[in-house]
Amino acid sequence: MQNDCLKEMEKYAEENNIPIMEKKGINFLCEFIRKNDIKKILEIGTAIGYSAIKMALVDDDINVVSIERNQDRYIEAVKNIKKCKLEDRITLILSDALNIDLEDKYDMIFIDAAKGQYINFFNHYEKNLLDDGIIVSDNMNFHGLTKDVDKIENKNLRQLVTKINDYIEFLKNHEKYDTKFYKVGDGIAITYKKDMINV
Repeated sequence: MQNDCLKEMEKYAEENNIPIMEKKGINFLCEFIRKNDIKKILEIGTAIGYSAIKMALVDDDINVVSIERNQDRYIEAVKNIKKCKLEDRITLILSDALNIDLEDKYDMIFIDAAKGQYINFFNHYEKNLLDDGIIVSDNMNFHGLTKDVDKIENKNLRQLVTKINDYIEFLKNHEKYDTKFYKVGDGIAITYKKDMINV
């Protein structure tokens, strides 16, 4: 049932050009969640609910709060989460993530939304991270473009990729956090507070 639902979502995403995590990337992330016993997750960028569902299916004790600003995608995500019978463990919020403040603390914050806003998302939500919590960021390679910014002819795309590179430098030079970068899927960064055991 849930596998059928996920396959339908993969097909829908491909047909409607909706960005969802690459297979290798989401599998890596789910295995990371399982190994590190992560139970409370905040996701910035729901899209159609694919990664929220995949993460929730790792363990019956996992709860996900996911924020999406696009109403059409939010409505699609609500439908998909109901189809997978996960509405009791996945909470969706329709809003721009930078316009709301959450009180809860999370084991993991997963950033996979507007690429140009990653630094702002990080700064806005780091207060919601538990002391031994982890921030995961997707699209660090951005289809291989982050290594060759100068070759990008489209100005808007070049600016976007430059912002991703700014975020990578922000992570590398952060006083309070260490980050490991993984060449899996579209590039994943795993960030944790300094002095915590390496992940």
